[in-house]
Amino acid sequence: MDVDGTLTDGKVYMSDNGEIFKVFDIKDGGGIKDILPKLNIIPVVITARKSKILENRCNDLNIKYLYQDCRNKIDKLNEIINEYNKNNKCNYSLKNVAYIGDDLLDLQCILAVNEFGGISACPKNSASDVLK
Repeated sequence: MDVDGTLTDGKVYMSDNGEIFKVFDIKDGGGIKDILPKLNIIPVVITARKSKILENRCNDLNIKYLYQDCRNKIDKLNEIINEYNKNNKCNYSLKNVAYIGDDLLDLQCILAVNEFGGISACPKNSASDVLK
């Protein structure tokens, strides 16, 4: 999943001394932390931005797989799947992925996941190409 615009309101708040703030919805966090583990779903975050705030939020939600400063998201997603398969002796592919993203960088994952029969989603205020 992407973060800015999917797990946040898509805004980055900066103070005059450079502090950055993000707003996360508590209900998303509850679902990720309490529901996904019961369903054996492993949350993975792949984001183009880098933020200590996001590291803290992922720690709060027990998200172990956080990849920041990543613009080539599809290569990273395939790398994650391949590594998981190797470590767990299984054969997952993009058809086993549910991906959520909101901007043009997410299209590479959304289109690939859709092509292989996985599930993709986006917020209603996503980029128009993503909404299509």
